[in-house]
Amino acid sequence: MSSASPATTPVVKATNLKRVYEIRRGFMAKPDLLQAVGGVSFTVHAGKTLAVVGESGCGKSTLARMVSLIETPTSGELSITGVDAVHGSDEQHLKLRKAVQLVFQNPYGSLNPRKKIGAILEAPLEINTPLKAPERAEKARAMLALVGLRPEHYDRYPHMFSGGQRQRIAIARALMLNPALVVADEPVSALDVSIQAQVLNLLADLQQSMGLAYLFISHDLGVVRHIAHDVLVMYLGHAVEQGEKNALFAQPLHPYTQALLASTPGLAGSSATKHRIVLKGELPSPLNPPKGCVFSTRCPHVTDRCRAERPVLREVAGRMVACHHAENFLAA
Repeated sequence: MSSASPATTPVVKATNLKRVYEIRRGFMAKPDLLQAVGGVSFTVHAGKTLAVVGESGCGKSTLARMVSLIETPTSGELSITGVDAVHGSDEQHLKLRKAVQLVFQNPYGSLNPRKKIGAILEAPLEINTPLKAPERAEKARAMLALVGLRPEHYDRYPHMFSGGQRQRIAIARALMLNPALVVADEPVSALDVSIQAQVLNLLADLQQSMGLAYLFISHDLGVVRHIAHDVLVMYLGHAVEQGEKNALFAQPLHPYTQALLASTPGLAGSSATKHRIVLKGELPSPLNPPKGCVFSTRCPHVTDRCRAERPVLREVAGRMVACHHAENFLAA
């Protein structure tokens, strides 16, 4: 969901995206089916950030890999900058790979330790553009300045930088081809808290100046509150709540969202704390998900209907919620 004009073509439009893996337990055995993402829909417009949140194993990183064209959806539709990213031609896919760039979680493992920073930044230009060496170097130095690093850093190696500086370099590399979308998979979780805010502020500034769309993957709602415009909450491969950030944080309508907010330090003002939910038990196996609501095994408000009938994602109070009893929380 997005507050941008509906007449504007979204940078990303996903419709009922699914990703199913075959898990083989033996050579002759019939494979089990693991549904990592079970039918997720969303749009992201230029200059906006959609944050995807949830516990480990909820499918958010699989969703990121599909949007970044690393994996092909098992079913569903995906368009990027108006181009079909699932059924398009090889030539279209090649162009889309330039339009979508990644920023990874680990700033220590995402940069080649044997290459100088200048070479790392110039590599996307060397592969994807006809620019000559002096032009590539000029663009790389300009990008270093844009992310807050100094000209002399161009000739240094990654081990000579702090984690925050390395992540700035990774962000600079992602922007070298002027992408329309940046997929950021837990980009600040490996950084000290004092450095996280600096990197998040940099991402926000770059978004404003370049009109970037972000798909921001995170388990930290404190970080999401700082960076996101819209939020998609996932549980066991399914979207359980999605909508505009402020509305969702002020009055979460799915018990899982309430539990996430209530357990996050600094979000005590949320109405979720009025009926604090403490998550108990483990996330169910995606190989054997609950028959009804995917959250039914851990939900304190569970009913017989929840155990038997899977709720559809429907509009309640301006956002989408997959809960049979979402209206009950409007007055809570």
